[in-house]
Amino acid sequence: MAEKYIKIQLIKSKIGRMKNHKKCIDGLGFKKLNQVIDVLDTPSNRGLIRKVNDMIKVIEN
Repeated sequence: MAEKYIKIQLIKSKIGRMKNHKKCIDGLGFKKLNQVIDVLDTPSNRGLIRKVNDMIKVIEN
């Protein structure tokens, strides 16, 4: 089967955020602001996305 991916973009800076949120952003693989990345659609990645949903934007494919 083909693996599913989610395309997400970091729209807010992690400066001044809680330590947990910074680690979630790093765990997703973001390096800079407005970066768009594809992450594998797994329950763990969905949990990270849900935790920092105010800082990122999910882009529809």
